[in-house]
Amino acid sequence: MTNTNVMNSRNVVSVIVHDRNTHTIAAVLYAARNWSPQPAWTLPGGKAEPGEALDGAAARELEEETGLLVDLADLVLVQVIHVEEGFDQAGQFVLFVFATDKWTGELTNTEPDKHLAARWVAADRFPEPAFPTSARALGAYHDGGPFFSRHGWPVTAQ
Repeated sequence: MTNTNVMNSRNVVSVIVHDRNTHTIAAVLYAARNWSPQPAWTLPGGKAEPGEALDGAAARELEEETGLLVDLADLVLVQVIHVEEGFDQAGQFVLFVFATDKWTGELTNTEPDKHLAARWVAADRFPEPAFPTSARALGAYHDGGPFFSRHGWPVTAQ
């Protein structure tokens, strides 16, 4: 039997932009939405378009949300999280988290209709409230792994 949820899985990307000089990372504060009852901090990112390369999607989303520009060669995949159900209740997705410490531009809230703020925040602790996947990805990035995790799946899932 085919699980149609797996067939409908979406690819989502985010980027940890790490300023090693100030030990901060770029973060955005999502405004409350129908799928997020309160504002929440997250890493810049979003959905990959059908047929779009994941690193290209990460660079595009980063620029769209923050104005920061990155070279694809400077993005390193640091975490993959398989999420059973997104906050938007649109089914599962796979989150690919990239990291870089090279960028150009100034951090700006370029989507004020979606975000309340875009800020440099402490790299060692994500502000609260935070999207659980962003906090998990940042922890794994600092700890050097694990490079794959699950969110929302029962422990007994096979």
